[in-house]
Amino acid sequence: MSLVAQVDRATPTARGRGRRPGELTRGAGLGLGIGVLWLSLLVLLPIAAIVSTAFEDGIAGFWEAITDPEALAAIRFTVGAAALVTLVNAVIGTLIAWVLVRDQFPGKRILEVIIDIPFALPTIVAGLVLITLYGPGGPFGINLVGTQAGVVLALLFVTLPFVVRSVQPVLIDADREVEQAAASLGASGFVIFRRVILPTITPAVVSGAALSFARALGEFGSVILISANLIGKTQVSSSYILKMIESQEPVAAAAVATLLLGVAVVVLVMLDVIQRRTARRG
Repeated sequence: MSLVAQVDRATPTARGRGRRPGELTRGAGLGLGIGVLWLSLLVLLPIAAIVSTAFEDGIAGFWEAITDPEALAAIRFTVGAAALVTLVNAVIGTLIAWVLVRDQFPGKRILEVIIDIPFALPTIVAGLVLITLYGPGGPFGINLVGTQAGVVLALLFVTLPFVVRSVQPVLIDADREVEQAAASLGASGFVIFRRVILPTITPAVVSGAALSFARALGEFGSVILISANLIGKTQVSSSYILKMIESQEPVAAAAVATLLLGVAVVVLVMLDVIQRRTARRG
């Protein structure tokens, strides 16, 4: 029997003993099981508990809790401030990432370290620093304590690194030859940025913006001091939730937390769709 015939006869048997498409190995299955269990314990079960508590009094009780004037004011201000901070970070964070990647200047390494400080600094310490600089008797003569601008400033401080660190690696790996080719064909700097660079970095910008929005939506430590927790003006949702817990009203606290969770999920899904479409188009 020829060698070719032996291979042809052996092939179906080998294929029969092989894994079916999509079938996991024993190690992969074990890893998947551990991952799902860990995710369930840390994320899914707590979320399920919050949602369950929020609807203890039924849909009517949930609606009453989230439409309370104080709760509604805190939710509106929190979502609005988070959206504003996200837009600012998308622009300024991209600009900072561009400067760090494309330009060389004295003190660049120091700036790299400074950008990561909000990651390492406890948020309550960040709030203390902000009221020291922008509170009564601050060195700049500006008092932002108890103002909405102060809350936005605190959120900008803690969310700055997200867009910068998301965009920076993409700019580093970007093919400069494409930009040079476009320039050699007579494209202006604006056209090169709009048609070549922007499509490349947009998924990273959107990813960093999503992280920035999620962090701003649930921020507590950095804003609790500078906001002064003024009801209807500078009270954020996290402060309101803490107030409800201290007032022995866990259902109201869980209702607001569930609503914020829903807002975060909707925004993150929308940004993820934009990111995928942009990446596919690129």
